[in-house]
Amino acid sequence: MRTIVRGKNLEVPDRVRQYAERKFARLERLLDDRTDAIVELSNEAHRSATDAHIVDVQLVIDGKTLRSTASGASYQAALDVVVDKVERQAIDFKEKPRVRARPTEEKTLLRKLADGTAEGGRERRIVKTKRFAIEPMFEEDAVTAMEELGHDFYVFVNAENERLAVLYRRKDGDFGLIEPVVGGEYSRPRKPAKSH
Repeated sequence: MRTIVRGKNLEVPDRVRQYAERKFARLERLLDDRTDAIVELSNEAHRSATDAHIVDVQLVIDGKTLRSTASGASYQAALDVVVDKVERQAIDFKEKPRVRARPTEEKTLLRKLADGTAEGGRERRIVKTKRFAIEPMFEEDAVTAMEELGHDFYVFVNAENERLAVLYRRKDGDFGLIEPVVGGEYSRPRKPAKSH
């Protein structure tokens, strides 16, 4: 496994780089030498001192990217948390059974089950409602919160425009943002005027 440690707008101290490499070395027993761990360290001054040091990790296993984020009072504290998260993700990824080619009948049945057309299917219904308080936050903070929860989507109020937004993880590993609008409120962004 190859571990790449880099800073986002900061120079990574050698002691922190060595600590990160040492922590990620424990994952080598799970992963092969084609795996890359990209560790990015950043610091956000607007956060409290207990979580100003942020560690983002991208673990690329067999072409699939696993992501995790942690924050702490120091980079070492954040690294301790994120390595545990990444290790759990790597174990889950390695143990998850891979779906190989299935017989045609089984594929057809699975497809019918997925789209609800299988015999004996039941009508879908809402079985649970959750209510929770939403505090305005910036998109970057929503990404961090979503990653910490391990969810594929996150509902928040965007602090920049005070509108409800839904952050979601795309299949390519990047993020998408849904910003609902009511009625005819939406207007397409204008294209910049061409200069002559």
